[in-house]
This record gives sequence, C-alpha cells and structure tokens, in this order.
Amino acid sequence: MSFSRRLLGIGVALAFALAAFGGWQWWSRESGSLVLWGNVDIRQVELSFRVDGRIARVLVDEGAQVAPGQELAHLETDILTLQKDQAAALLEQQKAALLRLERGYRTEEIAQARAAVAASQAVADNALVHLRRVTAMRSSNAISQKDLDNARAGEREARARLASDNDRLRMLLAGYREEEVLAQKAAVDSASAALELAQTRLNDARLLAPQGGVVLVRAREAGAIVQAGQTVYTLALTRPVWLRAYVDEPRLGRIKPGMSARVLVDAAPGRSFAGTVGFISPVAEFTPKTVETDEVRTALVYRVRIQAEDPENVMRQGMPVTVILGEEPAP
Repeated sequence: MSFSRRLLGIGVALAFALAAFGGWQWWSRESGSLVLWGNVDIRQVELSFRVDGRIARVLVDEGAQVAPGQELAHLETDILTLQKDQAAALLEQQKAALLRLERGYRTEEIAQARAAVAASQAVADNALVHLRRVTAMRSSNAISQKDLDNARAGEREARARLASDNDRLRMLLAGYREEEVLAQKAAVDSASAALELAQTRLNDARLLAPQGGVVLVRAREAGAIVQAGQTVYTLALTRPVWLRAYVDEPRLGRIKPGMSARVLVDAAPGRSFAGTVGFISPVAEFTPKTVETDEVRTALVYRVRIQAEDPENVMRQGMPVTVILGEEPAP
C-alpha cells in the first residue's frame, strides 16, 4: 500500500512539473520574456605578410593573448632596406635635375654666349665693310668678279653665325622649356611614389595583430620562406563577444535592436551575462542544424546578433547559449 502511494505521489509530482514547465513555456511565449537558442559566433582571421621573404622571428605561441597592434613576427629586411635606399637615391637625383631646370642655365654659360654674340657681331661688321670695299673696287675693274663673290659669301656666313649665336643667347636667357620642367616634375613624383612603396614594403615586413584576440594556430616557423598572403597565424577575435541566435517569424516583432538580453551558458551554471541586441537579419533562413528540433527543422527563422559582456572570458567561440529577452526588471 505504501508502495502504491509512493507511485501516486511521484506521478502527481511529475504531472505538476510538466504542467509548470508547460505553463512557463506558454508564459514566456505570450508574455514579456522570449527565450532563444544559439551559439557564440566564431570570428577568426588568417594573418599573413603582404610581401615575400624569409621569416626572421616568430614572437608568440599558440594560445597567447595578443593586443591590437602587437608584433607577432617579422621578416628579414636586408633586401627591402636596399630597395628603399635605392629608391631614396633615385628621388634625390630627380630632385636635383628638377632644381637645375627651375634655376635655368648657369651665369657662366650666359656670359660665354654673350661673348660669342659680340665676337660674331664684330666679324659680321668687318665682313660688311670688306664687301663694300670690294664692290667699289670691282666697279673700277680693280679686282675680279671672283673676289667680289667671295666677299659676298663671307658676309652672308658672318651674318648667319651672328644669328645663330643670338638665338643661343636668347635660349639661355629664357631658361628651359616648360615641357621639360613638367616632365621632370613628373619624374620626381614617380620617384617619390617608388620610395613610399619601398617604405611600405619595409613596414609590411612586420606582422601586427589587427585586433585583440587569442592565437589559435602558428602555421610557420623562423627560417621559412613565405609568399605574400600565406597564413602565418590564425587569430580568434575575442572582443567584442557576439552571439548568434534565431527567432521564428511569429515572435520576430517582439525583438528590437538595442533591446537588453540575459545570456546563460552551460559552462557557468547559475550565472547570467548581460547582452544587447545589435542586429536582426532582414532575410529568412531555415533553422540551422545546430539549434533545430523536430518541431522547427523546416521552419523559417531570422538570425539575431547579440553583443554580450564577458569580463571573465567564460564564453568560447561556438559554445551553445540561451538568450532571454524582454524580462521585467528586478524590483
């Protein structure tokens, strides 16, 4: 008899528990709170050098916590340094050439051109006097026609030399052509860009952490020759902590961005973590296998992203979580 009473008591307790669970489910579905299931987002980045080279040092091991901007590894820089020095020397050469064009010709060259013009002027004047004298002598048949022709040719040659020397003097006084100056300025800009590129390549010989996180994989060791883009480290991004949960369409209207949330994880029983809804997907998708049940495996759901506070670093990427939204604040 006592055994039957014990069975009856167990049955009543079980029925009461089932009723309470069903009531809680109905209340959470129809009242202010909303329970969602999901996972901690997996956020990783493959880190690599942007230049080719031989790895000189790798500075952190797997499992290390790294800060934003922390150096993780660096390449040998002898070749990159020589390329930078070569680019710097070429830039100085092009700048010197531009300065020469902008300043124009040297005063010594201009002085020489003036002297040449003066000498040519004297020769031309003398040739003209000689031509007049020979012309007068030919009119009295004192000299031959050949002598007159020679005098005329000498005078024309003297005038041509004078014109050539005057043209050269005007060119020196005017300086270099604008097209030459513009072309040299372009050469300076090109050399400056080459130097900047060489400096950037030299800077890229240091591999820095783009964000804070934990090193998952150390894929290369010192001495290895790597190509640009080959993975050296895999970094898990731990801050901020993003959760991925899903809500069905009938309850979609109960969620808004900025809404507060309470997060539960199996790794910390009896504790909860604060969170905030940050994003609600505008596109429906089928329930992911990680959270589906027999009832909802063919249902359409919407992805919700929640940013959670995890000051003690309890949550791990991929960890299942329970998200409770819309709870009444504690009195």
